[in-house]
Amino acid sequence: MSTSPARAGNVGGVLAILLWSATVGLFRSIGEALGPVGGPAVIFTISGMLVVLFAGIPSIRTFDRRYLLVSGILFVAYEISLALSIGYAHDRSQAMEVGMINYLWPSLTMLFAVLLRQQSASIRLLAPGITLAFLGIVWVMKGNDAFSVARLAENFADNPLAYALAFLAAFLWAAYSVLSRRYGNGKSAVGLFLLATAGVLWLRYFQSDQPPMHVSLPAAVQVMVLGAFTATAYSAWNFGIQRGSIGLLAALSYFTPVLSSCLSSLWLGVTPSWTFWLGVAMVTAGSLMSWAATRLPGRR
Repeated sequence: MSTSPARAGNVGGVLAILLWSATVGLFRSIGEALGPVGGPAVIFTISGMLVVLFAGIPSIRTFDRRYLLVSGILFVAYEISLALSIGYAHDRSQAMEVGMINYLWPSLTMLFAVLLRQQSASIRLLAPGITLAFLGIVWVMKGNDAFSVARLAENFADNPLAYALAFLAAFLWAAYSVLSRRYGNGKSAVGLFLLATAGVLWLRYFQSDQPPMHVSLPAAVQVMVLGAFTATAYSAWNFGIQRGSIGLLAALSYFTPVLSSCLSSLWLGVTPSWTFWLGVAMVTAGSLMSWAATRLPGRR
């Protein structure tokens, strides 16, 4: 039985979410060895080369110029904003909050898709679903540490650049997802986008004072694995958002921080507390509500 393009697109999107969830620990260890800018530069170089190697160099003439320019700029800007926001975080607690802010992008993707009429949805169900899922992300990411809006505001005032970049990253990736669906016409220039991101990061690396890279065999192996994960994830996501259900994929994207936390706890040998599982329940319920909202377009 043949697989419909929409179903194949949904499978691609889910694969991307799973791969992104499995890369957090690797990304952190590579950054510790190669630096906050040098690490991402190497990763995106490898991943971009892998995409070009297996998919070939696409002919620029076959792409809509709006896809190359608008989506390309959004892709590169997102990756740079996210990498620098994490790199500029003063400590691990602040880095967690920056990462939490970045996970606004699934709800923003859903919102943008509805506003651009790419996805119909019941607003009465969508709004509480997005709110509940976001609160679940906050609960998961805070762990056992105290969290409050006042504390977040204080940290923002202490490091406005990192937090502003994280907010910007969330908007950029949501915009990339919906506009790539509109202008991509089922085609992908992800390999070129990854290499362009690497080029900007290398420019930043050589023009600024960065820590030296500590190259080792374990670091090299991790770079290759993460490069392959990154190449596959972004290619699969680009395919998914253009052919699958953007509402379904945006809702499922709420599981990314949850899966990341699960895999990180397994990697570190840490047993999650009850607050973690409560966050999982909130994210799951909110995601299901958001998905259900796309199944009831007539109820406004």
